[in-house]
Amino acid sequence: MNLKGLADVKTASLPPVHKWSPPFCGDMDLVIKANGDWVHEGGKIKRPAMVTMFSRILWLEDNAYFLVTPVEKVRIQVEDAPFLVTEWQWIETEQGPAIEFTTLTNDVLVLGKDCDLWMEEFDSEERPYISMRYGMKALVGRNVFYGIAENIVPVETVQGKGVGLISAGKHYLLMQDE
Repeated sequence: MNLKGLADVKTASLPPVHKWSPPFCGDMDLVIKANGDWVHEGGKIKRPAMVTMFSRILWLEDNAYFLVTPVEKVRIQVEDAPFLVTEWQWIETEQGPAIEFTTLTNDVLVLGKDCDLWMEEFDSEERPYISMRYGMKALVGRNVFYGIAENIVPVETVQGKGVGLISAGKHYLLMQDE
């Protein structure tokens, strides 16, 4: 894959992959594991900057994941979610207190403003996810979920009543009343 020029892209910025329409060039032996590891040809990518760079050119199309440059598009495999939330903190927003999430690849998202939260089954287990760019999602790491679970309050949403979180004025149902 030709990555020339991508090294100039700052970590905090995102290249305009949504504007690129390169031809499909085949499959790449790259797997994003369910635990957040990026594995290329059987070996874990150990350079965080490389993983972050690849994450910036990740694209979801027809339930398949691709790395996209202006001239190439290669398919990769994703076991669960391509992103993993590893940190969180409370911040103050115009809409009130909000949870700020940070992913393993240094994406920063505010729950209720930049992303939403839901529970979904994966491998016979209910897991928390947040929405990401281009229709992708991030798994909320277990340690992060336990941390935010200490802030669960009664909520009511269109899905029903139960307990969940309130962030930036939005209610998120995590467990419905029976």
